[in-house]
Amino acid sequence: MAHPQLTADQALTTWLEHLAHERRLSPRTLEAYGHIGRHYIGFLGRHRGEALGVADLGAVTAAEVRAHLAERRSGDRPLGARSLNQTLAGIRSLHDFLDRRCGVPAPQIALVKGPRAKPSLPRPVSEDQARGLMAEPDSDTDLQPWEAARDRAVLTLLYGCGLRISEGLSLTRADAPLPETLRITGKGGKTRLVPVLPAVRAAVDAYVAAVPFGLSPDEPLFRARRGGPLSPRHVQAMVQRLRGRLGLPPSATPHALRHSFATHLLGAGADLRSIQELLGHASLSTTQKYAAVNADHLLGVYARAHPRA
Repeated sequence: MAHPQLTADQALTTWLEHLAHERRLSPRTLEAYGHIGRHYIGFLGRHRGEALGVADLGAVTAAEVRAHLAERRSGDRPLGARSLNQTLAGIRSLHDFLDRRCGVPAPQIALVKGPRAKPSLPRPVSEDQARGLMAEPDSDTDLQPWEAARDRAVLTLLYGCGLRISEGLSLTRADAPLPETLRITGKGGKTRLVPVLPAVRAAVDAYVAAVPFGLSPDEPLFRARRGGPLSPRHVQAMVQRLRGRLGLPPSATPHALRHSFATHLLGAGADLRSIQELLGHASLSTTQKYAAVNADHLLGVYARAHPRA
C-alpha cells in the first residue's frame, strides 16, 4: 500500500516503529538504527537542497549512497569498515521496508557494496582469568560484603550461563533460587533454555542471602548500593576495575565472559549447534567464529610446545 504523502522523516519514524513493535529489536539496536537513518536522510536533504518525501527516497542513486558512506568515513569521528557495513545494512533495511510497506522501491541500492572488513574474532579470557575475575570481588575492601557477593554472582552468571549483561540483569527476585534451567529471552525476543551449574546457583543464593533490601517477586534481582536496579554500566565499570587489579588486558570485558563460555565448551568437546542454542544465536555462522578462536588457541599451544615449532 503506497503512502506518497509521507515525508522522509515520517517514513523513518514508521520504520523504527516497525522494528520496535514487529521485529522487537532491543532499545540499543533501535537507537543505532535511528542514528543511521537520521544521518542518511539528513545527508540526502543537504545533498538535494530540499525537504524530502518518501517518493524521493525511492529515487536515491547509488552515487548518493556512496557519497554518504564516504562522508561517514571522514570527519572528526570516521567510521571503520565494520561500522560502514552496519550503516549500509541499516540503509538497506530502511529501503526494504519502504518497498514492502509503502510501495516505494529503490533499485539503485542493490548496486552499492560495502567495504571489505576483516572478520573480527571473539576475544575470550582464559579459564584462570575467568576464575580470577569471579573471585576478585571478595578482595575489594571498598565493597560491602553483600556487594561483593552480588558482583561475584553476576560474573559467575555471565560466565557459567553464557549470558549477555542485559540478560543477566533481567532476572527478577522470582527467579531465585535459580532452577536447573533458565528461560532467557534474548535479542529479537528469541527465547532459549540455559542449564544452570551448581556453582552459579550457589553464587546467586549467597547474594540473595546477603542483600539488605526486601525485593518483591517481580522486581530486578540485582541491586545497586542505594537499592535501585543494577545497571549494565555498573557491571562494565566493575570489570574494568577488577581487570586493572588483576593485570588483565582491556579485552577482558563482561561480554568476554560470554565468549569464554562458548570457547571453553567448544574446547571441552561441545558441538557448535549446541553452543548456538545455548548462546541464542540466530545463525550458526555467528557461532562458528568460536571454532576459529579455538583453532588459534590450539595453534598457539602447538607453537609453544612442539620441539620443531
